[in-house]
Amino acid sequence: MWKLALGFAVFAGVALWVISKGGDSLDMGGEKHGADAVHAPDAPASAAVVVPVAPAASAAASAASAG
Repeated sequence: MWKLALGFAVFAGVALWVISKGGDSLDMGGEKHGADAVHAPDAPASAAVVVPVAPAASAAASAASAG
């Protein structure tokens, strides 16, 4: 039983040390709302991938849905 308690204490100590060394990049403040929230910028429109639908496939889909 003492090994379990010692293992937990060592693990908790290492975890607290890692969290304390995280610096400003580690935010333990919880969920942010409003002006405090930081959002990733949207991808530029040129990065969007447009896949054209082949005419034969769309004709087959129209025929299948028609009847």
